[in-house]
Amino acid sequence: MTEDQKFAAFVAGNIESASKDAGFIGLSQVWVRECIRHNYVQNFTWLGRPIIQVPQDIYAIQELIWVCRPDLIIETGIAHGGSLVMSASMLAMLDYCDAVADGRVLDPKASRRKVVAVDIDIRKHNRAGIESHPLAHKIVTIEGSSIAPDVFSQVAAHAKGYERVMVFLDSNHTHDHVLAELELYAPLASKGSYCVVWDTGVEDLPEDMCGDRPWGKGNNPKTAVRAYLELLSSEGRSGSDGGKLSFETDKIIENKIMITASADGFLRRI
Repeated sequence: MTEDQKFAAFVAGNIESASKDAGFIGLSQVWVRECIRHNYVQNFTWLGRPIIQVPQDIYAIQELIWVCRPDLIIETGIAHGGSLVMSASMLAMLDYCDAVADGRVLDPKASRRKVVAVDIDIRKHNRAGIESHPLAHKIVTIEGSSIAPDVFSQVAAHAKGYERVMVFLDSNHTHDHVLAELELYAPLASKGSYCVVWDTGVEDLPEDMCGDRPWGKGNNPKTAVRAYLELLSSEGRSGSDGGKLSFETDKIIENKIMITASADGFLRRI
């Protein structure tokens, strides 16, 4: 066993141990709940744009993109654009590393790797911030409901010809909307890649914390994920590549970061 393999085994043991520690898990859940009370996730930026993600979830995104090496990332929900810039920056890093490995000069704007993002309302100041960002050439934005047929057809057109696709769902958090997004967008995720459903943790929050929202306990991304996985199990679906559509919940990445807004939301296509 190499030293790298020994360290990987050590880390795997750490993760396994944490997954069985009820006290640590409970403490992490309390931390997530309290950070929401303080709007903690709104305090951070990625390369200058507000990202509105739990920092540990940002680590998870980085690891998933590095391992899966997608050519296309599809995101629903844009807000201030920080998540798009995060994804674009990781794709740019893949471009850079590929150029180094190939021994060639990199033309940043010649890359095919892109982020395609949808939001029902891209506010003027956010659009300006995204379009003026140095990574804007890697980002395509589409305004409209993510589940509207004409909007999805635009996304699907952009996805044609891409073999490694990753999907992040982070728009309207109601059960019906997320389930409809999963029906449309999860089939675009390539085998070995992910469809990540953000904010599944709504199901685990006290009921009064979502009082001013159209979503809450029993009506949120986690309930939609459960319903979608049951549909796949009972009815079956095909991916956009024609292959059987099957996902597993990646508990390893969740147990690794422990603090997450998206428990049971890291869906790996198998």
